[in-house]
Amino acid sequence: MAAKKATPQPESSESSKPATQKPTATPAAKSAANATEAPKPVKRPTAKDMKEHAQKLPYPAKQADMKLQPGMSFSTYRAAAKLQDKIALVTGADSGIGRAVAVAFAMEGAHVAVLFNENVVDAEETKRLVEAQGRRCILLQSDVRDPEQCKQAVRRTRAELGGLNILVNNAAFQMSQEKFEDIPEEQIRRTFDTNILGYIWMAQAAIPHLQENDCIINTGSIVGLTGIPILVDYACTKSAIHALTKSLATYLGEKGIRVNCVVPGPVWTPNIPGTMPREEIEKFGYEVALARPGQPEELAPAYVLLASQDGSFMTGSLVHVTGGKMSSDQ
Repeated sequence: MAAKKATPQPESSESSKPATQKPTATPAAKSAANATEAPKPVKRPTAKDMKEHAQKLPYPAKQADMKLQPGMSFSTYRAAAKLQDKIALVTGADSGIGRAVAVAFAMEGAHVAVLFNENVVDAEETKRLVEAQGRRCILLQSDVRDPEQCKQAVRRTRAELGGLNILVNNAAFQMSQEKFEDIPEEQIRRTFDTNILGYIWMAQAAIPHLQENDCIINTGSIVGLTGIPILVDYACTKSAIHALTKSLATYLGEKGIRVNCVVPGPVWTPNIPGTMPREEIEKFGYEVALARPGQPEELAPAYVLLASQDGSFMTGSLVHVTGGKMSSDQ
């Protein structure tokens, strides 16, 4: 039997909790409530620092093996129960941006299904971090290239967590190639199957279970707007994700289901040491206005905005979090 979808009761309903009874606060909410001053800025590695931290890792790279760990402390983040008791399914959530999104959602009170493909150790760490916020978490080892596995991931999320309110399409594959002519057919098919068909299969599986005020958030990329010579196939799929976002937003608008896309610039994740040339890793982030790579925890608040009622009038949006890498750059 399908699990009943969890929906919040109207405040005026007689079945609602008494006004004096409040949801149990998560550790993050308690910390925010006790905050007495604005968080201070964090000093982050610049592009000039990256040579010191550069390393090459075999694909799929594990976050646990990175010398310079991606920023995940959330020391400046102040949670406010924006997603209290929502159910989120995040693909590619074993590491990098996906892990940061899962943790931020948990800090805001959501229960999270973590979908990953290969890196079990990284996924288990994401689960630990989510559960440290007092939220439930399940691990779904699945391949988004397979439509049936996408359907099964949604079924398990609903059955084990009690529903589905938020789908974050974030799983991605990339591999750099110096010459476009040399990109193997296998790589091109894997890139498209993961990055765009996987998003479509996940959306098709999730939409029948989403209701008004639920949402889909896709992860695009600034290279889908600017292009990039060493990631031509990847850039093509990211551009397609932007179009998928706008088209699905129009399709689902009358149902009150919002569809948006976060557009990252260069972000320090396991994909960088696992897929990029060493010379690019040694200066990673050099091309943006802030002259540094972004950290996953700096992307996560954009996903919280789009998942929460703070973003209730946002749909079909491409939200740039790029450090100043503009689509009009030459």
